[in-house]
Amino acid sequence: MSEQDTAFPNLPKTQKEFLDKLKHQGKSHNTVKNYKTDLDCFNYYWKDQIGSLDLSGFGVPQVQEYGAFLDQKYNSDNSKRRRVQALRIFFDFLVERGHFRENPVKSLLSSPKVVDAPRPVPYIHLKTLWAYLVKDVKSSKGMDHMLAYRNAMLFLLIYGSGLKVSHLSTLKLENIINAQEGYRVLITPPKRDPFSIPLPQFFESFFTDYKHLLEEGKKVSKLNFDNFLFNANPYKILSGGLSPRGIELIFEDYKNKLMIDLTPRSLRQACIFKWINQGAPQSLIKEWMGVAPSYSLKPFNDLLTDNIYDDDFIEDIFNREERILI
Repeated sequence: MSEQDTAFPNLPKTQKEFLDKLKHQGKSHNTVKNYKTDLDCFNYYWKDQIGSLDLSGFGVPQVQEYGAFLDQKYNSDNSKRRRVQALRIFFDFLVERGHFRENPVKSLLSSPKVVDAPRPVPYIHLKTLWAYLVKDVKSSKGMDHMLAYRNAMLFLLIYGSGLKVSHLSTLKLENIINAQEGYRVLITPPKRDPFSIPLPQFFESFFTDYKHLLEEGKKVSKLNFDNFLFNANPYKILSGGLSPRGIELIFEDYKNKLMIDLTPRSLRQACIFKWINQGAPQSLIKEWMGVAPSYSLKPFNDLLTDNIYDDDFIEDIFNREERILI
């Protein structure tokens, strides 16, 4: 019996609704774009097979044939795995909509994930970025001053505590905790227990000033929100929170402006190397990363001697810039 349950609507329209749902869930622009690319691969294959995008009668045999097509087309296990995973999640969406009783794609085993070698932001580029952020904080005024502080806080939260853009986009002021041993950031994933990560020692002084500026900025803009981050133009705060794509664009701008190798992911990977360099237990590092205990840190350990990171430069550069500007 076919897994299909009801008459199937227009496939491109339904896929657009699926991608819109991902956007509303806070998925980054790049993530949504990758889903579209993976679904386009399936659409091309299916239209070539039957001459249309009608999924009537689509079931396990057709899924297996698509798997054979992917095996023949792609040498990369990760490419095949990604396309299978995207199609499976899309069919979960179709099951939710009542178009299929069961998800036929679950019968297709995806290729094992191959973990790419870490590519952290080079240490010299890390220092270049922080020096620029500090100088911007100390030389700017008005809303530009608030934006400079916000961007410096992004640096401290990603390099300092390894936060993902998805964590940052939903972070609340109340998630910054002043614990006995120092400041920590509380992460509250939707499908697992909350956990907290220590922040750099230098975070405290920056946070106090940022929080004061944020409260004043909200009053001026006549807004009230509990997000840690904010979206603004050069004149006022527009809203609380900052989307994952918005955060990516901020770092993309610094990458181009300073001509450095930089993404939020490479900054986070530098943080993981820093934790290992500082001697943090690997079980604790995995907790801070939000991964399962079975996750292997071998790709990081294999490159450890070539990637030495620390927190020492953060306060040193801040004090140096302060002397320059006095």
